[in-house]
Amino acid sequence: MGSPRDIRRLALMALYQLDARSGADVELIRSSLDDTDTFLSEGLSFADPSSKLSEKDRDRAFESAVGAYGNIEVADAEFNGLSTEWAVHRMPAIDRAILRLAHYEMTMIADPKPKASVNEAIELAKQFSTAESPGFVNGLLDKVLRRVLRESDQQSDQQSGQAAAESAEL
Repeated sequence: MGSPRDIRRLALMALYQLDARSGADVELIRSSLDDTDTFLSEGLSFADPSSKLSEKDRDRAFESAVGAYGNIEVADAEFNGLSTEWAVHRMPAIDRAILRLAHYEMTMIADPKPKASVNEAIELAKQFSTAESPGFVNGLLDKVLRRVLRESDQQSDQQSGQAAAESAEL
């Protein structure tokens, strides 16, 4: 079984390919995730090189990539609003993929761990992008994180209020 970090790296690779191919060749992109030996020979290391990523791990990575790709419009709209001087279409492709994957994880997954998503995105930016990218990625995702946490707190407050009202009725 692969680590969550390794699964996320595969998801990033698949999302990058989906974006580069405008969503075409989905089967080819999925099958590319099966060749982890090639990744290693090309210098793309994994968190735990001794572990083999299972078929389930590769499927999970691909599902995350496809989910993030399907959420591009929502993510890009938010990032364009947060980054007024650097539009998403002008960002390096790898930074866009990192941001979109983290956004998807933070906003669309049922049991998100948004702080972990931000930290992992920063690590991906350190490994795959420029020296400036980790700070840029952190700055944008921190704003998304604050929104996600604020909305989560508001939902919790609403649920607590509803539970209290139901208890009072009994």
